[in-house]
Amino acid sequence: MPESHVHRRESLRGHLRDREVDAMLVSDLLNIRYLTGFTGSNAALLVHAADTATDETRTVFCTDGRYETQAAAQVPELEHLIDRASVVELARYAESRSATYRRVGFESQHVTVDGLDELSRTAPGVELVRAPGLVETLRLIKDESEIEALRMACAAADRALAGLIEHGGLRPGRTELAVARELESRMLDHGAAGPSFETIVATGANSAVPHHRPTDAELASGDFVKMDFGALVDGYHSDMTRTVVLGQPADWQREIYELVATAQAAGRDAIRLGTEVAEADTAARDVITEAGYGERFSHGLGHGVGLEIHEAPALSQRGAGTIEAGMAVTAEPGVYLPGRGGVRIEDTLVARADTPELLTLTTKELVIL
Repeated sequence: MPESHVHRRESLRGHLRDREVDAMLVSDLLNIRYLTGFTGSNAALLVHAADTATDETRTVFCTDGRYETQAAAQVPELEHLIDRASVVELARYAESRSATYRRVGFESQHVTVDGLDELSRTAPGVELVRAPGLVETLRLIKDESEIEALRMACAAADRALAGLIEHGGLRPGRTELAVARELESRMLDHGAAGPSFETIVATGANSAVPHHRPTDAELASGDFVKMDFGALVDGYHSDMTRTVVLGQPADWQREIYELVATAQAAGRDAIRLGTEVAEADTAARDVITEAGYGERFSHGLGHGVGLEIHEAPALSQRGAGTIEAGMAVTAEPGVYLPGRGGVRIEDTLVARADTPELLTLTTKELVIL
């Protein structure tokens, strides 16, 4: 994505000029990856506000000697410095050119108090300006290369679940841990670099725990089995939850499954451009509340996904902002009945001009195994 990275840095410069700072010291590795494509474990980036997309001579990248060759391949268009203390080295670089780098923004949401003290000692002639969340604001809106990575990650998860079911992986006697491990293995088989997060498999009463961690509990006939999982592709995370039932479902299981499916459809339909994120949550929540289960829907409708599994925006009652084209979000209402079982249905979607693009394609009909 070299052209995408150049464009992203240019977009960041607009924010820097609005903040009246000369440059931004980027220290968060995910934000560095977003802006440069670099995937190593140590780096920093000094983005100058006045550079142009065709002349980035004052934007400087720093990493350590372990990544010199990798950086040359992944970030060929920028000047490189090599130093283990990459953030401090770029502060030193700015100090040595303080006429150019008079006011430098830094990621105050990521820099520790001790880290700021060290930067201040290193660059006493530079005014360090708190500038939290600037890159994250850019990351809210995914470009088409990011959406394609998300699409591939969702496809890997879809295919993994299809293979698990097709080959009898969900059956009485198997443990939650065994199912989780097989799902993760199958995602790798379908092109994932790894799971997006620790896979959740919850059977029976455990399915009433929203973030249950898999155990040696065995699947049994009559159980709900809730699976929340995702695949990691090119650094981007998918997120999907499906709940199935082993054997013929009881009336209460059909009731809450249909309720959650209806709420999830309402939440998905509310992910429209210009809609307040809290309104999308309300659309799903009202369905569940009106059915008398409001207290059993204990989390928000969803969240953003991208380079992190949980990122902005938050689709919840406390969430702020509106849905914009290119936002990648989840819709995942649930109803959880302690001691009995629970249902969550979750998709990853991208907000589009007309209707949201659904990236997770596994059926949301109740699957009876």
